[in-house]
Amino acid sequence: MTERTQDRPGRRRLLGAAILGTAALGVTGTAQAAGRGAPDRGGRGHGSYRDLPVPTVIGHRGASGYRPEHTLGSYQLALDMGAHIVEQDLVPTKDGHLVCRHENDITGTTDVADHPEFAGRRTTKKVDGVSITGWFTEDFTLAELKTLRAKERIPADRQENTLYDGRWQIPTFEEVLRWADSEGRRRGRPVWLYVETKHPSYFRGLGLGLEEPLARLLRRYGRHRADSPLILQSFEPGSVRRLAKLVATPRVVLLSGPKERPWDFVESGDPRTVADLVKPAGLKWMASFAQGIGPTLDLVIPKDGSGRLTTPTTLVADAHALGLVLHPYTLRNENSFLPADFRRGTDPHAYGDVFGAARAYFEAGIDGIFSDNPDTALLAAADFARD
Repeated sequence: MTERTQDRPGRRRLLGAAILGTAALGVTGTAQAAGRGAPDRGGRGHGSYRDLPVPTVIGHRGASGYRPEHTLGSYQLALDMGAHIVEQDLVPTKDGHLVCRHENDITGTTDVADHPEFAGRRTTKKVDGVSITGWFTEDFTLAELKTLRAKERIPADRQENTLYDGRWQIPTFEEVLRWADSEGRRRGRPVWLYVETKHPSYFRGLGLGLEEPLARLLRRYGRHRADSPLILQSFEPGSVRRLAKLVATPRVVLLSGPKERPWDFVESGDPRTVADLVKPAGLKWMASFAQGIGPTLDLVIPKDGSGRLTTPTTLVADAHALGLVLHPYTLRNENSFLPADFRRGTDPHAYGDVFGAARAYFEAGIDGIFSDNPDTALLAAADFARD
């Protein structure tokens, strides 16, 4: 056995322990996940995001620590592990369909580079002020995208995930809604989804606005109400405000680094930064059209120059004072993604003390957390709830 495998528990053992642990705690599937009333068509039921367990565990792009992200395989594993909510990011196709990809650049998440028929589609674009060279969903019809297969985005960090390269297609959001309805009927309780509009100003400029087709799908599948088992999110407050006019579904504003500005602010000339938005006045403004915020973990507990956690900010208390829930991002098992005080050994790809890191964030009072490893986050949440 190598030193690396001695440093961390095996993935399979960790997976098995987590699934058994969550089953014993009664949180498999979407147990306890909102929907206190009787489920309706598709097992979607009626409930409130405030009925979700605290801390809420959100499967970040599914169970992306174990399967290529934003595939039905990743979503299914997250749900089977017990994630309370499963996340999707939405981008459009050339013919206006919404598909699940973290970015419209699909170079690193599909086998598009292996398709000679699409070699001429490779191009350079400026997306939210950043020049990117690759292949982009808005240059493909849905039929063309369906000829591609998904693959692991960060194979150097997650070599084991490459085993599943080529197994799944890019799912449409409508396929995910049908999957959630089917799983809801099978489980007898609603399957919660967490849905992000990606680069909405950029796509609106191309005539491919995201909010209207998204709202139509939500209405078609009965997820447009205030008590629907779905949360909408965006890094652009303008997109969240637009969605608020279209559907009553709960909404969250995502917040990046304190010095950054939402791209719709850049385009409109709004000088406010994220640092302004996390102040009481900014939080009050967001509370006028959103029910929560999704800050980076660093906005909850900053790190010092060596990457170690420092003292929590007042963000949790300030947001809670206005009735906002906080779902920060992103908890991952690997050392390279953890604060320095929770890394173990020198291998950046090995698992660190993610349970210790999770406890620090839970103790700060957050309401939930996005995690690439839902099984681990569920165990951490169960430990915290028992104390």
